[in-house]
Amino acid sequence: MSAKSQHNNILLAIIGFLAVVSIVALIGFFTLGRTEEIVQGEVEVSEYRVSSKLPGRILELRAKEGDFVHVGDTLAILEIPEVEAQKRAAEATQGAANAMKDMANNGARREQIQAAYQLVQQAIAARDIAQKSYKRVQNLFDEGVMSAQKRDEAFAAYKASEAQVLAAQSQYDMARNGARQEEREAATQQARAAKGAVDVMKSLLRESVQVATEEGEVSEVYPKVGELVGTGSPIMSVAIMKDLWGTFNVREDQLKGMKVGDVFTAYSPAFNKELKMKVFYIKDQGSYAVWKATKTTGQYDLKTFEVKARPVEHFEGLRPGMSLIVKE
Repeated sequence: MSAKSQHNNILLAIIGFLAVVSIVALIGFFTLGRTEEIVQGEVEVSEYRVSSKLPGRILELRAKEGDFVHVGDTLAILEIPEVEAQKRAAEATQGAANAMKDMANNGARREQIQAAYQLVQQAIAARDIAQKSYKRVQNLFDEGVMSAQKRDEAFAAYKASEAQVLAAQSQYDMARNGARQEEREAATQQARAAKGAVDVMKSLLRESVQVATEEGEVSEVYPKVGELVGTGSPIMSVAIMKDLWGTFNVREDQLKGMKVGDVFTAYSPAFNKELKMKVFYIKDQGSYAVWKATKTTGQYDLKTFEVKARPVEHFEGLRPGMSLIVKE
């Protein structure tokens, strides 16, 4: 083969190589250059956790994962023996306080009043006898027959009997009139305090039965029957299925002026359908939480924003965790 033929072959090979490179470059320009940027989001849902104010043992679970519950449905029953004991003690205290209140308000019984009256009569009789004895001794003293000491002793006995009459009369008046206003008020306050303690125990015991506060789907149950749960420990989570939204992480150059209240179209791969969504929340993810340099030289960086949007219309079957795709 001549040197000229070899030269031509090399030239042809170079031309062919350059042609292939050009074709690949054109293909890349028309394909990769036109690739749509995709923003992917995820369906989320509001949840609330069912928990008790008191520690206890799980006695029964009335709902399992996947069950749909309504407001007021019983979800779990706990056993809290300590509160039961405190409730019985509070009820006993309330009974005693009510008895004291009734006694103060109603006064003494008829038998007690009658007994006090009899004591007054006995004291009066004793005083009359002491008075007569003193007069006789005084007369004998005046005649010079009785000594002064005997006269003084008789006088002291007479005065003592008068004091006994006054004491018995006071007891009789107290029994007849009942307790003083201050004592009745104190007894009333004690009864109220005892009732309040019983009410507190009853309120705490209501924590032994956990009910649904909003309708939704039980998404997770944490303890098993027989296990102990602490104060505030979650027993189960309930997803409020009517409160669904989609969460998207959007780079700020993709926002393109998006604001709260805007409506856009998202694609659901699970149903192969599109749905309209309305933005209700936009917030940055923090300093460089997710970012991308716009130039290799790093002139400036783009922050990522969290965008939340709800379906404009009810979309049957949409569930937490499903993907949502937004194409630019």
